[in-house]
Amino acid sequence: MTLAIIGAAAAAVLSGLGSAYGVLLAGRAAAGVVSEKPDLFGRLLVLQALPGTQGIYGFIVAIMVLVRLGLLGGEAVAITEAQGWQFFVACLPIVIVGLLSAIFQSKMSVAAIHMTAKQPEASGKGMTMTVLVETYAILALLVSILMVLGIPL
Repeated sequence: MTLAIIGAAAAAVLSGLGSAYGVLLAGRAAAGVVSEKPDLFGRLLVLQALPGTQGIYGFIVAIMVLVRLGLLGGEAVAITEAQGWQFFVACLPIVIVGLLSAIFQSKMSVAAIHMTAKQPEASGKGMTMTVLVETYAILALLVSILMVLGIPL
């Protein structure tokens, strides 16, 4: 049980930390632009928010693990050590990719924010470029979900 809970906690904490750091980096860049061009706030807010999604994905996986274990709204199920390791490993895709892709996505967000500052009409292109990094976080989320759901109890 401890291994499974550590996996769930890591999914929520590390992807959340990556997102918080990513939103910070993008927000820092956006604040500089908005101080000179306040009319771009709406466009830049979207670019700043994008690295925050990985934290949501990690939270989803953590909740799924806790629900499957019966720790939320149910009665805790007894699991073997092997099943604990399976839950732990099932969390790893979103732990690793969630953490790193949030940071990488923030770097793309910062570039898109700078592009939008110079060419406001290009903000859609910047969002598209930034969302492409998201693809890998979504794939990691799906792998973690499928692995968590595939563990027999």
